Amino acid sequence: MINFNGIGLSLGNLPLLSNAKTRSISAENFTGEKGKGGMATEGTGKECARDLGQGWKISPSINIPEKSVFTLADIEGPGAIQHIWMTCFPDAWRSLVLRMYWDGEEYPSVETPYGDFFCNGWCERSNVNSLAVAVNPAGGMNSYWTMPFKKSAKITIENLKDKPVTLFYQIDYTLTDIPDNVGYFHAQWRRDNPLKYKEVHTILDGVKGQGHYVGTYIAWGVNNNGWWGEGEVKFYLDGDKEFPTICGTGTEDYFGGAWNFEFPPGQYGVFSSLYSGLSQVIKPDGLYRTQQRFGMYRWHIMDPIRFESDLRVTIQALGWRSGGRYLPLQDDIASVGFWYQKEPHNPFPPFPDADYLEVI
Repeated sequence: MINFNGIGLSLGNLPLLSNAKTRSISAENFTGEKGKGGMATEGTGKECARDLGQGWKISPSINIPEKSVFTLADIEGPGAIQHIWMTCFPDAWRSLVLRMYWDGEEYPSVETPYGDFFCNGWCERSNVNSLAVAVNPAGGMNSYWTMPFKKSAKITIENLKDKPVTLFYQIDYTLTDIPDNVGYFHAQWRRDNPLKYKEVHTILDGVKGQGHYVGTYIAWGVNNNGWWGEGEVKFYLDGDKEFPTICGTGTEDYFGGAWNFEFPPGQYGVFSSLYSGLSQVIKPDGLYRTQQRFGMYRWHIMDPIRFESDLRVTIQALGWRSGGRYLPLQDDIASVGFWYQKEPHNPFPPFPDADYLEVI
């Protein structure tokens, strides 16, 4: 008999029975306890349910006060988060900061703006149809990354705005045994605005320990005319210094496209697939919109970048200048790097303030 712990699901093992326990946290059950859902007598829907009473959608959402942190989930393990769904208005997508802590750690393993975590860094919705992240009409943000933990999981969200934000959310998880060789989920956000001349954008640096890199999201704002994606993505593994072990051939190539993403001719070919996509193109309108802006993702689910001791990931910003020469660009580039690794991890760089995060 196979002892299946209920994680690492696929169509092939979906019929297998397991002793894992399914739980869910939302505004209707803040703790995820068995038999404790829908019991609220106070909440954002109380007035709407005044004729119906308890059990009739009294607490479907939360109001996060201005300049405050709300704990979305505080779970005792072992177990794994298997799905997260959230929605709020787009004007808050760069002003809400998601943080996740595993096994009581002091520093977060995930620290990224809400929108960027769900491949929507520009505060304007673009649908995403991928294996790890799905964004559906009209702003339903879904994460399917598996996030295991052995002792505990804590998820918080910080509201950096000067007014409250209403958030709907649901966090689905399982309580089950976690093997020793499982890594912990990590995600880190960085931004260069603008990128300094002849410098590269660092997606990830300072990672120490054993693990594997599983994905990249970039919100790219272009400040020049012409094509902007000649830059190479580079992975520096396990002591690499000046030259990386893995070097790509161009930005659109890394994100699964080709030839400037141009198809049909004269247009960007927006696409969203299981593992990669140019999921967003925002164009100038001749009035208030200026720079072109793009959203791209690449998941290394079938081809993880494995490292034993350390990892650094960078991307060049390259366009074209006269004489068929490359032009180092000074663009607005924000990225999220996603990876799994053994704990403990190195603390992330200090997280910027609301003004630096802002989309202008």
